[in-house]
Amino acid sequence: MKYRLDKQEHFAVMILDEENLNSSIAPQLKSDLIILNNEGIHHLVLDLSRVKFVDSSGLSAILTGHRLWKEPGSFIVAGELQPMVKKLIEISRLDAILKMAPSVEQATTQLGAQA
Repeated sequence: MKYRLDKQEHFAVMILDEENLNSSIAPQLKSDLIILNNEGIHHLVLDLSRVKFVDSSGLSAILTGHRLWKEPGSFIVAGELQPMVKKLIEISRLDAILKMAPSVEQATTQLGAQA
């Protein structure tokens, strides 16, 4: 799985550099999210703007992030989502559960207000 991680003082941004968030990548994403949470990162922004396809395993990984950061801080899905990804999130009604921002910059601004 390819991604970039930018750790700041109050948050981290994970930019997923994959076109598909599917069953071959989702287990590693879940594992890495758990590791980041255990490192004490209180706020995480997950940039999905490069992702073109998400399957049920990918949605499960995203929900894992939501669950892990529900109590200690914030988990925000950020980026201009590709049409297929946006549609799947809407159909599964995750847009009502997840914190979302149209860009990483807007997500980090939201976090700055919380920090």
